[in-house]
Amino acid sequence: MNPDLINQLGDQLGANGLPYPIPIHPNLVHITLGLFIIAIAFDIAGVLFPLEKSILKFLAIDAVRSNFFDVGWYNVVAAAIVTFFTVAAGFYEMMLATPPADVISPWGLKAMPTMLWHGVGGVLLLAMMVGMAVWRGFQRFVWRKDNARQVQWSYVLTGVLILGIMFVHGTLGAHLAADFGVHNTADRLLRVGQDPNALLK
Repeated sequence: MNPDLINQLGDQLGANGLPYPIPIHPNLVHITLGLFIIAIAFDIAGVLFPLEKSILKFLAIDAVRSNFFDVGWYNVVAAAIVTFFTVAAGFYEMMLATPPADVISPWGLKAMPTMLWHGVGGVLLLAMMVGMAVWRGFQRFVWRKDNARQVQWSYVLTGVLILGIMFVHGTLGAHLAADFGVHNTADRLLRVGQDPNALLK
């Protein structure tokens, strides 16, 4: 690539090394996480509804079992859709990253292996999210459409396992930001002696 073009592009990048002021990927990550956690939590609540029914009645909470499953269904579909954008933004922002080569994360990894594992993990999690949404759809509309308990225990347990994988995957992402300063706007501004709050003014 033309060195002048690289320098020109570098002048257009913000303090986080991106052509926009705030990284998009971390924000989408939290939407993905929130949607999926809610999906699994409400499906668990639906599965355990007979045990909770007396508690809900005591608390004067008018709840119907199918409502829990509705929340689980719509949230897992939304999580699968949002995750496409989360992964796309992650790869775009990772391609613009220039992490330090001499830093090692708490897991003993340098920046490039951390980015590699985080990228591969993101694609695998996207596939899992889509798979969960498809599996959930078959349970809702085909296999268990006339069953009061709309989801299988295997689905719920798989969801909990995926939450564990998300924790490990998210920790790699946190290492990229906290240890390597990848697209961490505040970190970059502090290193050059500027006030991170200036971006919000």
